[in-house]
Amino acid sequence: MKILEAQNAVLSNFEVHKHVAEQSARYKQKKRRPPPNSATIMREVLQYMTDKANPLSQKPSTYSPAAIPKLMERLRPYDLSKGELVMILNLRPASVPALNTVIEDMTDRFEYEQQEEIVNIIAEVLGAFPQEAAAEQTAEGGDDVTMEDAAK
Repeated sequence: MKILEAQNAVLSNFEVHKHVAEQSARYKQKKRRPPPNSATIMREVLQYMTDKANPLSQKPSTYSPAAIPKLMERLRPYDLSKGELVMILNLRPASVPALNTVIEDMTDRFEYEQQEEIVNIIAEVLGAFPQEAAAEQTAEGGDDVTMEDAAK
C-alpha cells in the first residue's frame, strides 16, 4: 500500500463516529468478530464520542451528513480556516467565549456582532446544545475564577 497524498482530507468527529459505527454494524451483520485490537478501539471510540459532554451524545442527534456542507456554506463569508471549521464541528461552541477558543485571533478578525452571528449560525445548523450538558461540561473542565472569587 502506498500513500499518494498525505493528509488529503480532515475528518470531523461526526464522520469518524459514523464510520466506526458502520464498521461495527458490518461485523455484527456478518456475524463475525473483528480482530481483538480493532474491537477494543471501535468500542472505546464510540464510548468516547457518546460521552455526555460530547456534542454527539445528544439524543436525537442534531448532526447529519447534510449539516456539514450546510455549515461550511453558511460560514464561508467569515473566511475561517479548515482547522477552525473542523473544531467548530467537533465542539459546537454555544457562546462567544467558547468560540474564542476555536478561532485564532477572533477579536482582531471579527466584530462582536459577527461573532454573535457565527454562534447563531452554528446553533441553527447543528442545533443548540442542551443547557444542562453544557453546564456539566463547564463544571468538569473547571470554571474560570475571578479575582474576587480567588480572594474569598
